[in-house]
Amino acid sequence: MAIITLSREYGSGGDEVADRLCETLGYHCFGKAQIIGAASETTLSKNNIIDYTEDNHEAQYFQNRLFGRAASPVQKIAWSENPSIAASPERADVHDTAVLSLADKAIRAAVGAGNMIIIGRGGQVILKDVPGVLHVRIEAPVEKRAEWVKQELKKEPGAPQSEKKLAADASAIIANRDMSSADYIKRYFNTDWNDRQLYHLVLNLGKFTVEQAVQIILTAVRAMESQPTSR
Repeated sequence: MAIITLSREYGSGGDEVADRLCETLGYHCFGKAQIIGAASETTLSKNNIIDYTEDNHEAQYFQNRLFGRAASPVQKIAWSENPSIAASPERADVHDTAVLSLADKAIRAAVGAGNMIIIGRGGQVILKDVPGVLHVRIEAPVEKRAEWVKQELKKEPGAPQSEKKLAADASAIIANRDMSSADYIKRYFNTDWNDRQLYHLVLNLGKFTVEQAVQIILTAVRAMESQPTSR
């Protein structure tokens, strides 16, 4: 069965779409388990594996922007082509590109396993020329995204009571997430996160419900499965 890569704007409903697709198709979401599997060929223990995503990239990205400095090494051990890392102590300075190389390895291995949804992590770029992979992007109007973020903020202890403050916080979070996702794809793949040519489907959840989006994607998956050599 097809692999699906799913890129989504924060607060767009993309995670809900992924959950429904997994439920309907019997797929699994790509995550740390797949990265541990890819690392089985190395000497690393599963406790030392990093699942480096756009969300993890956000904190480093904005700290670097704030202080105007270049990307720093990741202070965690990770898979690398350099075998000397495995002989180092439990923790080692490994540049984030070495961390991402393990995710790349795992994503490519997922193609052989099939029945997988890869959310973020540059899957749409890593697998852009691989047959049998459907690339989907989920978007929504910023007003809809802001409303979702506001509702999430209200669930947090000590959440601001003022609607004005909630709206301002939601706008800031959305802007930060968008910029960090764009930077992640640009920095590590030299690609524009918003490039429509990366995707088979770009779905606006301001126009469709989650269930309608799922049905559209299911139709595309079935069409792809009937043409194994399609891209």
